Amino acid sequence: MISLLISAGVAFFVTLFLTPVLIRSLRERNIGQFIQEELEGHSHKRGTPTMGGLVMLMAVLVGYVVAHLRFFTIGGGFDPSVRPFSPQGWLAMFAFLGMGLIGFVDDYTKYARKQNQGLSKRWKFLGQLAIAGLFAYGAIQSGVSTRLAVTGGGGIELAPIVYAGLVLVMLVAAANAVNLTDGLDGLVAGSGALVFGAYVLIGFWEFRNLAFYEIKGALDLAVFAAALMGSTLGFLWWNTAPARIIMGDVGSQALGGALAALALLTKTELLLIVLGGLYVMVTASVIAQVISYRVFGRRIFKMAPIHHHFELIGWSEPKVITRFLIVAVIFALFSLTTLKLR
Repeated sequence: MISLLISAGVAFFVTLFLTPVLIRSLRERNIGQFIQEELEGHSHKRGTPTMGGLVMLMAVLVGYVVAHLRFFTIGGGFDPSVRPFSPQGWLAMFAFLGMGLIGFVDDYTKYARKQNQGLSKRWKFLGQLAIAGLFAYGAIQSGVSTRLAVTGGGGIELAPIVYAGLVLVMLVAAANAVNLTDGLDGLVAGSGALVFGAYVLIGFWEFRNLAFYEIKGALDLAVFAAALMGSTLGFLWWNTAPARIIMGDVGSQALGGALAALALLTKTELLLIVLGGLYVMVTASVIAQVISYRVFGRRIFKMAPIHHHFELIGWSEPKVITRFLIVAVIFALFSLTTLKLR
């Protein structure tokens, strides 16, 4: 429990205090957000410093590592040591940092081109596939269970090749789903804190009931999720509307990669559909819009993703954000009801 608090606390304060430093640095270099012309209500965001996710990458890594350091033990006094890291924890960290790297290249390309278009879809997709492929290889080699499950216990055993395909789909889909959701101030940071907070509870619950769930590295995954929760909360301090900084693709894609990794490693792949229901809803709106336009020549929404549709029908940005976060809370609470004991 102490390691969870340390991980979350360190990541929170690193993000909270270093984000203003990054804001000043980005302003000095004129690295700011480019806005889609259709979103007239977002014109005030033009030039807002972006790539704030860089601080989150560092904060999560620092929080996760520091949580493994021990300087004092009850009854033993001052006794510096390092609690063992698990392969599962490092796999989750790899997915987080790897997808963040792809997002950073995408963000930097936008800055270099001075427009809202970064990497081409092909190169972004190939980069994401490469990270997902390495994750799949590492998971299989380190003995991660290839079961497909809802909540840890039970599930369907998959052949390694099928499991690898599942990993590719989930990591790429989650990275892009969270990226699509990152269109309003504080929406991804706020919903991310809720989702990763739920994974802190899931990982800890699986650790305390190991005989039933049989999840390797469950506590380490909870520590990783705690760092993510702390970092997203720290970033939300500066990202809440009106945002002083935007996380950019480096942040949203990293969070999506971490979300899929946690689902795969805690054996909650199917539960992720509900736990990440907000991201599923946003992504589904984009898919529906594209299919409707290409097949019927008509748009279902005024604009996709769906949060922009509500803006265009007259909802203020804070109203959209608040109501979408309420939806995220409902999804998270409903997901936690699936946890059980044998």
